[in-house]
Amino acid sequence: MEIKKICCIGAGYVGGPTMSVIAQQCPHIQVTVVDLNQERIAAWNDSNLENLPIYEPGLSDVVKEARGRNLFFSTEIEKAIHEADTIFISVNTPTKTYGKGKGLAADLKWIELCARQIAKVSTTDKIIVEKSTLPVRTASTIKDILKHTGNGVNFQILSNPEFLAEGTAVQDLLKPDRVLIGGDQSEKGKEAIQALVEVYERWIPRERVLTTNLWSSELSKLTANAFLAQRVSSINSLSELCERTEADISEVSRAIGTDSRIGPKFLKASVGFGGSCFQKDILNLVYICRTYGLTEVAEYWEQVIKINDHQKRRFATQIITNLYNTVNAKKITFLGWAFKKDTNDTRESAAIYVADHLLFEKAKLSVYDPKVTEQQMLADLDYLNTRSAQENQELVTVEQDPYEACEDSHAIAVLTEWDEFKDYDWQRIYDKMLKPAHIFDGRNILDKEQLEKIGFKVFSIGS
Repeated sequence: MEIKKICCIGAGYVGGPTMSVIAQQCPHIQVTVVDLNQERIAAWNDSNLENLPIYEPGLSDVVKEARGRNLFFSTEIEKAIHEADTIFISVNTPTKTYGKGKGLAADLKWIELCARQIAKVSTTDKIIVEKSTLPVRTASTIKDILKHTGNGVNFQILSNPEFLAEGTAVQDLLKPDRVLIGGDQSEKGKEAIQALVEVYERWIPRERVLTTNLWSSELSKLTANAFLAQRVSSINSLSELCERTEADISEVSRAIGTDSRIGPKFLKASVGFGGSCFQKDILNLVYICRTYGLTEVAEYWEQVIKINDHQKRRFATQIITNLYNTVNAKKITFLGWAFKKDTNDTRESAAIYVADHLLFEKAKLSVYDPKVTEQQMLADLDYLNTRSAQENQELVTVEQDPYEACEDSHAIAVLTEWDEFKDYDWQRIYDKMLKPAHIFDGRNILDKEQLEKIGFKVFSIGS
């Protein structure tokens, strides 16, 4: 069994970069990425690579090399499904906002629609690869749909979860810690696993390609994100204790991070984690545990989310308290809106929720982010549905220049760890602000001592 034609359903943050790298590394494989969103596909096909719908360092170079050669972006979904021997499902799986499992379970509507469309169109045997983050046993759901609605076609279902960090996705794809492939342990299942292994072996050492059964693969993805988020919430919980004592969270992080059993990664205190995966995957894990009656296990993991939400509320409260318990009509500048640097992704960004708290107190926000558009920022706030779209537009101003964003501001809140923020002329910014000028460093990236010499009143998390 050899993979020659791949169709990926979903041209988002996972499907687009993953398929671009596969196409670049495997020029003998035709890769077609399909999506219902015509605007998104048009952006992937734009001759100006600066207009790609996703910003990731190095991605435009990968797309430039492979697009038109063996990498294609299209809205002709059924045609691509029909022609492919392998289909990656990489559609959105948001947390349910309705019905059973509301607020916890993953909404598998799009996954089921994909499965039914694949069954309807397929006339030849195919390998179906789960690429979206999915709850355990989703593969059995897909298998059941394909078996009972197909045209006598044989399907092999594989789980191949992504372990990408936005901002470093291209490097994560080119040099991953591991690639995980789960499938049935039958003879046919093992053949399908091996076929996908051979694709990744084109550029990844075989020892880094791990194979498991379907359950283990699906659960491993949720568990990996849960463990990483747990570390963030753990250090953030201690940052609050540090602020009440004479401890410094950066010193605590450094001390425990040198322990080889713990390591330094994901131990930087901040305003909180965001992104599309951590919260969604933990909530999914909580729902699964509750489904099986594992109440104590569910409550354990749920606490990771509660600490993260608490950290965002606490940061907003610090701003209000330090601005003399009122921000009404005060201009507060946000530096950063993306959930982390080197991406334009804003899903579950801490900035959204800190902004919502401050807007509730009638603050006026001036926002600068080098990659996030005004349209996206307002859409994020509108989605919360805590005030009218008109009110959001009246209270939020988006600037293209960071110095203009800071002019006549009472305070600055750093919400994303963009490297450029460290290199600003902070004396110039101080001179433009109302006094006393406050900085609330939600990512602990600025030189607090230097800023205080200029005259800023600085709040850093955990010190």
